[in-house]
Amino acid sequence: MPVTGAHHTSYTVIDMDVTLKFYRDLLGFEVINERPEVTNNYFRKIIGFPDAVVHATLLRIPGTEHVLELLQYINPKGNPQDLTPNNPGSSHICYIVDDLKSIYSQLVEKGIDFISPPVYLDEGPNVGGWSLYLRDPNGIVIEMMQPSEK
Repeated sequence: MPVTGAHHTSYTVIDMDVTLKFYRDLLGFEVINERPEVTNNYFRKIIGFPDAVVHATLLRIPGTEHVLELLQYINPKGNPQDLTPNNPGSSHICYIVDDLKSIYSQLVEKGIDFISPPVYLDEGPNVGGWSLYLRDPNGIVIEMMQPSEK
C-alpha cells in the first residue's frame, strides 16, 4: 500500500496575521483559502480535539501545486516547542529560489532570524548550489536552496 502523492505541508502557528506577513508578503505565497473559525466535527475528530476552534489558511507557491496549510489554534491553545534542527520531531521544508544571496540580503533587512548565511554546497548531491536555514516568525525552520546551474 504505497503512498501515491502529497497534498500539503502544515504548520501550527502562533499568530496568523504575523505569519501571513512572512509567507504571503515576504516570500510571495498566494492565499487560496482562509477560514477564520474551523469547527467542523470531522476536523475535530481528525486532530483529536472535540472542542477545537482553528483559524486555517491555505497558501500556494506561485506556479506550483504545493500547498502550505497554516493552522492557528484558538482553542485549545498549544505550547511553543523547541524546534532546534537536531531535536527529534523537528522538521523543515526546503524552498527553491533563483538568487539566494539577494533573498538573504532582503530578508536580513526585514529582521528575519537566520540560522546560517548562504553556504556554498561544495560536495554531495547538490554540489554547486547554495543553501541556508532560517526561522519563520513561529520558530519553524525553513531551508532555502539555490540549485547548481549544472
